[in-house]
Amino acid sequence: MSFKLSAAKKSTILATALAGCLSAGASFSAMALDSVHFLIPGGAGGGWDTTARGTGEALHKSGLVDTVSYENMSGGGGGKAIAHLIETAGQKQDTLMVNSTPIVIRSLSKVFPQSFRDLTPVAATIGDFGAFVVRDDSKYQSFNDVVADFRNNPRSVKIAGGSARGSMDHLVAAMAFKAAGGDPRRVKYVAYDAGGKAMAGLLSGEATVLSTGFSEALSLAEAGQVRILAMTGEQRSDAAPHVPTLRELGYDAAFVNWRGFFAAPGISNEQKAEFVETLRKMYDTPEWETVRARNGWAETFKPDAKFVAFLEEQEQSVGDLMRELGFLK
Repeated sequence: MSFKLSAAKKSTILATALAGCLSAGASFSAMALDSVHFLIPGGAGGGWDTTARGTGEALHKSGLVDTVSYENMSGGGGGKAIAHLIETAGQKQDTLMVNSTPIVIRSLSKVFPQSFRDLTPVAATIGDFGAFVVRDDSKYQSFNDVVADFRNNPRSVKIAGGSARGSMDHLVAAMAFKAAGGDPRRVKYVAYDAGGKAMAGLLSGEATVLSTGFSEALSLAEAGQVRILAMTGEQRSDAAPHVPTLRELGYDAAFVNWRGFFAAPGISNEQKAEFVETLRKMYDTPEWETVRARNGWAETFKPDAKFVAFLEEQEQSVGDLMRELGFLK
């Protein structure tokens, strides 16, 4: 027996089949990413490391990503990892490289020849403040004490940072001492490769104060070896309400360092959109809130084109500050 379908019936069947395909597509897009490989341009213990591993933790525990892996690649002020991601782009389709304000600073300073334009900006995800840290047995009881010594003899105050001279840890310290009436060019900055080594320099006595990210400072303080003297937010953080801001102490200075993620150049718009949407979903998970609160991060989600526009604005504003402080001509 054979059957002939009317044109109307055929249209109904086709519409039903199409709806089924669209539904399957929607379900597929809602599935977890198979894997994300985080490329970290610095060593263990620094802000990039903490951000990548915290983000990976939230993505995996929330079920948004099945498999998460990490690779620390120090060197060249972050330039080694950037060059590696560009050179191996074809094999790095699942890779997200963490970075932050230093990609703008070091590009302007010609520490490396690339800029954010040579990568695929995915999204800025968090904001972290700067902080000034001393050993638990330090003579300094407040940042005002540090300022007093700096005014008396700038070279007696050795500021450690987990990045090169003229980079963010140095820039934040120079900004603070300039606000305190000092000469930012006279800051004695001791550069280390990543926050862990800078912390070791502080504990060994090679440096007297550590300039670092607020989230790293919280972790260090919890270990009981250091005290946080001040932070660079506009107001105190709920994560450490006892830590004063520079402005509270009488110094007109504030700074927030964005952190976010870049993919390899040349990935498809669909791949980029999938990364963006996965990070967007992460914000609504309790796993992310646990990580965010633990690190004292502020949320600052700027995806795709908004991220690019923000980076362009930063080039101008950070460049102006660097010229003012003598780090750029």
